[in-house]
Formats: sequence, C-alpha cells, structure tokens
Amino acid sequence: MFKRLLIVLVALLLLFGGIFGWKYLQMQKMAGMGGAMPPAVIAAEAVRTDRWQPGLRAVGSLVATQGVFVASEIAGHVRAIHFESGARVEAGAPLVSLDDAVDRAELAGLQAERRLAEIQFERAQRLLADRTISRSEYDQARANLDSASARVASQQARIDLKNIRAPFGGQLGIRQVDMGQFVAPGDRLVSLQSLDPIYADFSLPERHLNELAIGQAVEVRVQAWPGERFSGTISAISPRIDAATRSVPVRATLPNADERLRTGMFAEVTTLLPARDRVLTIAEHAISYNPYGDSVFVIGEREGGLFVQRRQIVTGEVREGRAEVLEGLAEGEQVVTAGHNKLRNDMPVTIDNSGELDGQVGE
Repeated sequence: MFKRLLIVLVALLLLFGGIFGWKYLQMQKMAGMGGAMPPAVIAAEAVRTDRWQPGLRAVGSLVATQGVFVASEIAGHVRAIHFESGARVEAGAPLVSLDDAVDRAELAGLQAERRLAEIQFERAQRLLADRTISRSEYDQARANLDSASARVASQQARIDLKNIRAPFGGQLGIRQVDMGQFVAPGDRLVSLQSLDPIYADFSLPERHLNELAIGQAVEVRVQAWPGERFSGTISAISPRIDAATRSVPVRATLPNADERLRTGMFAEVTTLLPARDRVLTIAEHAISYNPYGDSVFVIGEREGGLFVQRRQIVTGEVREGRAEVLEGLAEGEQVVTAGHNKLRNDMPVTIDNSGELDGQVGE
C-alpha cells in the first residue's frame, strides 16, 4: 500500500515538474523575444504649408430670379392648352385659352354701339360748327362716344384675360389643368421658373457683417451634384438684422446656363474671405483628440533607427481632411498618420506608406 502511494506521489511530482518546467522555459523564451521586439509598422507624412482660402459657411436655399404659379384671373372653361409640361417658353407665349365665345359676342354689340356714338359725334361736330346745336349737346355726344369706347376696351381686356400668356421667359413645370376644366380666379395652371441666373439665399451671424461686401465671391454645393462647386457673387445684403436669430440675410447670384441648379434645392454656401498663405497643415486623421488636448506622434531618428514621441499640439480649422496646426509642430517634421493603436513613447517604428495601413487610420 505504501509502495503504491509512493509511486503515485512520484508520478505527480514528475507531472507537475514537467508542467512548471515547460512554463518556465516558455516565459524565458518570451522574455528573450521581448527584448528584441520588431519595430511597429506605421504610415507617416511630413508637416507641410498650404495656401488656404478661408470662408464663412452657411446653409440656405436656391431661389429662382423669377418664379410664379401662372394662374387664371377670371373664371371660365379651358378651350385650348398651348404648352407641354417642362417646356421652355418666351415672355408673352400663349399658355391656356378659356372659352370666350359669349364675351366676343358682347364685344361685337359694344363695338356697334361705339360706331353709332362715333356717327352721332361727327354729326354733332358739324352742327356745332353751323351753330345749329348747343355746346352742351355737343359735349353729350362726345361723352357718349368716350363711354362706348371705354366699354369696348373693358370687354376686350376681359377677353385678353381669357388668353393666358407667360409673364416672362423660363421653364414650365408640370401642367395642372385639363381641357374642358372649369377654372376659377386664382386657380394654378402651371409653374414658371426663370433659372438663369439663380439666387442662393442664406444667413450669417451678425458678427460677420463687417466681412461681407457686394460682389464678394461665394461657392455653393448641392446634394444633387456631389463634389461640384458652383461659383457666384453676393448681390444683396439685407439692411435689417433678424432680431430672433441675430443673423443677417444675404443673397448671392449664380450663373446657371445648364439649369442644373433648381429652385428649392438645399445649398451649402461658403462666402470666401481673403486667402491665407503658408498655413501649417497635417492630415486630420493624424491627430488624437482627447479632453486634455490634441496630440500627434512625431517621428524622430537615432542611431538604432526611427522612434516616436507623443506631442501636444494646438489645432485650428479643419478643411477637406486637413487640419491647421497653430502650435506644436514645424514644417517638415514627420507625424504618424496610421498605425497609432499600439504606439507608445520611444517605441521603434518603420514607415510603410504603401497604403496597407489605411484600415488603421484613426485607431
């Protein structure tokens, strides 16, 4: 019995001794490898100077220089439609004709009354020259002629209102009336927009009022044409500050010959200010943003190779993926742009700008 117990104890000692020995050798191996850890692979770029065009950013809407819903001023049934939806028209082009048969019949009767008044007036002129009638009878004939002429003009104007024309040149919208339809005064028939040029209306905080001027350049971006910038100039600055928002309404005018910009579009407007030269910039994703301040890893060189050191910096504007550096860096210094996730001070590094580290940007 004692012999068996002794054999079990020896077996256990051998087993645990082997395990502890293997662990010890593994730890020694890891310690040896730690002393010769390979440098971290990072991407880097040099701090550079750029020429920046600062601007005041705002959001606004695009507005037609002239835009209306063409409507009827008089009641009637639609007799003819002279346009197609979406067509371009010139000023004065006929759009819709309402039935005017009754009005033209009334006009013929009024024209007959005017001809009779003309004859009576001509007779009164001759009789007055012969002193056959009094001056008051002559004046009455003249008044009858003027009254008949006015009734004819009024009826003609009524007929003209039933022939609805484009008040200005532009592009028509979608037709909102059908043949034979009865329209009442004010009913909308079709939209008409003059799109070249086009306005961009926006507002800026009142503190920027002294930076605005008529003719100042602006750039507009819209979601329908991503990546494109449409240039224009400020054409009007409101003399009144909005008391509710403390902002100043501004209107810019943009050429729009191809009419890609449309009324009602949401617009991102940048009012351009005088350009700034030699602005220190780095890639925005090179910066680590923290509550206690912004920092970057700056790459240094020593006999053993390259190493990194974290450095606090002060940043300014951010534009199109690049950040302005106000303090903390000098032109030409190299900073880490990718591979931050395992870096610490004085760690050796190697640079690989082949693009394979793009997935680690910002880590």
